[in-house]
Amino acid sequence: MNSNWKTTKVLGLMILANFLIYIVVEVSRSYGQGRDIYSRRKLTPKTFWKKQEVSPAFWNREQDRLDDIYYLTLANGSKAPNRLQGITSWLNGTSPCKLDVRVTTEIEDFKSLPQRFQDFLLYMGCRSYPLITDAPNVCSEPPYLLLAVKSIAPHFDRRQAIRESWGRTGILDGRRIATVFLLGKADATDHFPDLSEMVKHEAALYGDILQWDYRDSFFNLTLKEVLFLEWFGTHCASAKYVFKGDDDVFVNTRQLLAYLGNFSVPKTKDLFIGDVISNAGPHRTRNLKYYIPESVFRGAYPPYAGGGGYLYSGNLGLRLRTISHMVTLYPIDDVYTGMCLKRLGLVPEKHMGFKTFDIEEKHRENPCAYKTLILVHPRSPQDMIKIWSWINDPKAKCYIAPTQDTKGAKRRRKNK
Repeated sequence: MNSNWKTTKVLGLMILANFLIYIVVEVSRSYGQGRDIYSRRKLTPKTFWKKQEVSPAFWNREQDRLDDIYYLTLANGSKAPNRLQGITSWLNGTSPCKLDVRVTTEIEDFKSLPQRFQDFLLYMGCRSYPLITDAPNVCSEPPYLLLAVKSIAPHFDRRQAIRESWGRTGILDGRRIATVFLLGKADATDHFPDLSEMVKHEAALYGDILQWDYRDSFFNLTLKEVLFLEWFGTHCASAKYVFKGDDDVFVNTRQLLAYLGNFSVPKTKDLFIGDVISNAGPHRTRNLKYYIPESVFRGAYPPYAGGGGYLYSGNLGLRLRTISHMVTLYPIDDVYTGMCLKRLGLVPEKHMGFKTFDIEEKHRENPCAYKTLILVHPRSPQDMIKIWSWINDPKAKCYIAPTQDTKGAKRRRKNK
């Protein structure tokens, strides 16, 4: 009896020991798997355990909130693009968009901000508006280059000048060009006359107008950017390249095509060029157009290309569309695009052919000055027509000052 009890006791202890060893092994294995997850996704435990400092600026806090959603998506093992629609719906809520009254209490100086800021902040979370006028046939044949021009309803003359010059659709130098104009609603709120019927007529005549049902204002240019990216991804995703610019620039489309002809499409996957501004930050002077209050945003701007015009690959356009869902709307559109590029791990490339701050006055009436440039800003509708005729004149000859090398070559030939 005593012997049986001792045997039972020994067996019990052995079972208990084996059970404890099993638990230790499983815990160790789970810990190792957890570390693998962190290393695979480049996430560290401090991402979850370190308390984040809350920014006093409203935009920064909103971006932190989006970052939380973004990293949570990755931590759950989901691919971000597959979750974007759901996340965007969650952020926007159900349509139609409604003003976000919480900003009135979350921004301490909200009531003292200029009206344009109050309007922007109240609707900052809204990025989905119905399309009033579509251009369904613009990309029926995939273009090599899509020209997307930011405009407003009253600028009929600018749009027509672009159609007759650098934005002329069809085949140019063996490449298919398509043009689309991006508009919001210009109404009595901003003291515009009712031009809706005229815009409808223009759209029916040319089929190149995209107009959304939102207020067309300076701070809503960012909204125009994200709405265009959505349209592009849905209706014109096969375009090889996209030029996006204002309706008061002149673009040497031939020179732009010549530049792109130096590359194969796969090598331009990350292409984004323009007049790049680096080491910039928000203006704090209240009466400036680009004034940003400290209560709204704090920090430095990433490198960005001036909104007068820039060029990027269609592939990058699709990635900008995806990442834009993860970046809070900012009231300056070109800075916002720079923020999106930064999230993609990209930096825009400066190209000396983009002159968003014009060229020297002494060269402005010289036809040859425009031959090697891609963009000049600003130019009137009359200037666009005139300069386009200059650069397309087969009789025009431009004198190029010889470099030191060419001078030397001439001397060598003469001595022979």
